[in-house]
Amino acid sequence: MTESSEMAIAGKALYKIADLSVMTLRAYFSGDQLPHIKIGQTVKVLIDESKESNRELPGVITWLSDQAEFTPKIVQTKEERVNLVYAVKIQVQNDGALKIGMPAEVNL
Repeated sequence: MTESSEMAIAGKALYKIADLSVMTLRAYFSGDQLPHIKIGQTVKVLIDESKESNRELPGVITWLSDQAEFTPKIVQTKEERVNLVYAVKIQVQNDGALKIGMPAEVNL
């Protein structure tokens, strides 16, 4: 990104434009959960609304990884013993409540 009064350089982006009306959530599922999910499946995406409650948004699974990977350090799973997980992408309609990098939970 270019700052105010900075000289523009050929090939360097001046700004980024993104359509945030549909966000892609990256989630991870254990091998035990994998048989219960499929592309096109509707899921419930939960985001924090307050300390006591969550807001529920509908999501659709659009991609499933075909290879297992080690649990990323940023993921906090309920099953701490899970070492291998499968990445999943879920599309969620954004009414303005979702922000890039925001944490969320997925319920099947």
